[in-house]
Amino acid sequence: MSVVEVSRPRDGVALVTLNRPQQRNAMNAALIAALHDTFDELHADRTCRVIVLTGAGDGFCAGLDLKQGATPESAKGLGRPESGLAVQQSIANLVPKMRSLRPVIIAAVNGAASGGGLALSLASDIRIAHRAARFNVAFVRVGLSGCDIGTSWLLPRLIGASRAYELMLTGRFVDATEAEHIGLVIKTVDTDVVDAALEEAELILANSPFGVHMTKEVMWSQLEVGSMQAGIDLENRTQLLASTSDDLVEAMQAFAEKRPPRFGPRSDTPKEVAP
Repeated sequence: MSVVEVSRPRDGVALVTLNRPQQRNAMNAALIAALHDTFDELHADRTCRVIVLTGAGDGFCAGLDLKQGATPESAKGLGRPESGLAVQQSIANLVPKMRSLRPVIIAAVNGAASGGGLALSLASDIRIAHRAARFNVAFVRVGLSGCDIGTSWLLPRLIGASRAYELMLTGRFVDATEAEHIGLVIKTVDTDVVDAALEEAELILANSPFGVHMTKEVMWSQLEVGSMQAGIDLENRTQLLASTSDDLVEAMQAFAEKRPPRFGPRSDTPKEVAP
């Protein structure tokens, strides 16, 4: 049984399930490696436009497996700092990888998301939670810094610095109701959270592949842009690029004909523009 399972519940959507339910889907070396491989494969798969990320059982991800650890095979036999850095990088590198993936990622948080599990939810593009979900910055509660796996960069940008700093310094749990109130998740549900995520995926799939891809790329880049003018310049160039795609032609025709657009498998490939 794979520690990360992938299924295709709908066209264009991959359901990625962390599959160590007895350990609340805690991260060991095998799960981390499988996540890297899965994300690489789905990034290369042009038929996949949305990834729904969830956990098996009643937990989303409990963070690092403190019993097994997460030392990759390549780090075994190294000194303590070299081995520790290899572990740290193997986990933390998931965050920029998720940000750079072509498919949109929706975190369907079905239970506790602690430490590294919180980081996976923060690195997703959209977060939806079940009422049973809980979130916390677990690192500070086990003798480590609360700043880990991109959390100290992502969390203040998603919910504001004041709230983020309190959560990082206390490590307290935030339930689903509070998470929705502070904007950590877009909504909470009492029903199957994966179903809610699939409904959200359908709204995304109705839009053009290239337009969605460019939106994801630019919206994340805007968090790092230093001025409004630089952000607008980035938007201008991206919009010009998007206007060369077949998606725009199809969307305009569909609007004129009062029908849903039919975006082809290669509609996210820009046309060549004559010099």
